[in-house]
Amino acid sequence: MNDRQPADVLDLAAVGIGPFNLSLAALADGVPGLAFAAWDRRPRYDWHPGLMFDWATLQVSFLADLVSLIRPTSRWSFLNYLVEHDRMYPFYLAERFHVPRREYADYCAWAAAALPGCHFGTEVEAVHWDAERALWELRLRPTGEGGAAAPAVRHARNLALGVGTEPVLPPPLAALAGERVFHSGEYLGHVERLERAGVRDVTVVGSGQSGAEVFLDLLRRQRAAGWSISWLTRSWGFAPLDYSKLVLEYTTPAYMRYFHGLAPEVRDRLIASQWQLYKGIDTETIDLIHAELYDHLLDGDRPPVTLLPATAVLDAERAGPGVRLTTSHADTGGRAERTTGAVIAATGYAARRPACLEPVADLVRWDAQGRYEVTEEHRVRTAPEVTGGLFVQNAELHTHGAAAPDLGIGAYRSALILNAVCPAAAFPIPRRTAFQTFGPAKQEDPGAEFGA
Repeated sequence: MNDRQPADVLDLAAVGIGPFNLSLAALADGVPGLAFAAWDRRPRYDWHPGLMFDWATLQVSFLADLVSLIRPTSRWSFLNYLVEHDRMYPFYLAERFHVPRREYADYCAWAAAALPGCHFGTEVEAVHWDAERALWELRLRPTGEGGAAAPAVRHARNLALGVGTEPVLPPPLAALAGERVFHSGEYLGHVERLERAGVRDVTVVGSGQSGAEVFLDLLRRQRAAGWSISWLTRSWGFAPLDYSKLVLEYTTPAYMRYFHGLAPEVRDRLIASQWQLYKGIDTETIDLIHAELYDHLLDGDRPPVTLLPATAVLDAERAGPGVRLTTSHADTGGRAERTTGAVIAATGYAARRPACLEPVADLVRWDAQGRYEVTEEHRVRTAPEVTGGLFVQNAELHTHGAAAPDLGIGAYRSALILNAVCPAAAFPIPRRTAFQTFGPAKQEDPGAEFGA
C-alpha cells in the first residue's frame, strides 16, 4: 500500500495482547508522539480463564503489574486501579503482597479496555517486509461479526510479538485429546461436564502449579462428585517453587543479562536444572493440599486418592469411555497399567511461532532447534535487508532464562523495547537488581558487579 501517507505509519505495532504486550501498551501510552497499536484476535482480554479459581493467588508481588517496576507513577499501575475501583483502603488493611489471581486478571482487563492502542476482535493474519519502504506490513482481519470484511493493511517501523505460549500435550495424550483427555488450561471449562457424566476416576499428570491447583480443586469436589483421584508426575517429587530471596535473584535483569552471554548449550543445561524457579508449586498450595488430604484421612469414607511421584506416562489408549495409561517408574524401571475415566494434563506450555510470521520466516534467524535468535535487548536477529525492529516477549526462555516468562520482568522488557524504538521515551533502566555476582568475580573492583 505505497499510497499511504507517513502519518499512517506506526512506530511500533504489537501482535497479541497478553500481560506482556499489555505492559508495552501501558508504558507506550505515556510516550509523547509515539504511534502505537496492538491487536488480538479474541473479543476481549481474558487471562487463563480455564484456571481462574476463586481462591488462587498470583505467585509474584502486586508490584509486578504492567508498569510499576519501571514507572510507578503511571495511571496504569495496580495501585491506581485500586483507587479507581475504591478498594485502596480495604487492600491496605488486607496486607496482601500476593493478590488474588482474578483480581490481577480484572486489573489487566480494566487496562486493556481503556488503553487507546489496544484493539480486540482483530487478527494479524500475515506480516510482510516491505523492502521498498523499509516497513513491516500487517494484514488485519476482523474476527467478530465483521469477520467477512476485507482485510485492512497497516505499516509499522517496528514489530513486537507477544502471542504467548501454547499448551503442550505429550504425544501419547495428544492423540486422544478431547472430552476425556485435555490440558489443564481448559480445566474449568470441562470439570463440571465430567461431574455430570458420572466419571468415577480422574488422573492428573504433571506437578507444576497448574497441576497442583487442579488436583486441589478435584479433592474439594470429591465429596459431591464421588470420584477417585490419581496425581502422577515424572519428577522426583511434588516439589515447591524456590522462593528464597537469593534464589529469586535468578529472575532479575542482572541474571538475565548474565544468562544471555552464556553459550547456547550452557543456557539449555541451566534451564533444565533450574526448573524450580518456574515449574514448582507454591508452598501455600502444598499446605492446602496436605490439609485436604488430612481431612480425607479423617473422613474415612471417600474414594481413594493416589499420589505417584517419579512416574511417567509412556503410552495411552482408549478403554471404553475412558483411557488406559501405561506408566514407568523412574527409579525402578517398573511398568504398570491403570485405567481412568479422564486425564487432565498439566504438562506445561511452549513458545509458538505465530502463523502470521510465515511470510517472513526466511528473513528471521533461527537457532539449531528452530527458536528465535534473540539479542540481549529482546530483538530477534533478522536478515541484513530487514532494517525494522522485530522484538519478542516471552519467547526467549532459551536466551534469557527463567525470568523470560516472569511477570516481574514485563515492565523492564517493555521499557527496553520502547527505548530501542523511540529514544525519546528514555525510560530509566534499573541496574541494581541483584546482590550476587553471577559472572567471574573482579577482585580489583569489589562490588562492581552489583546489579550488573
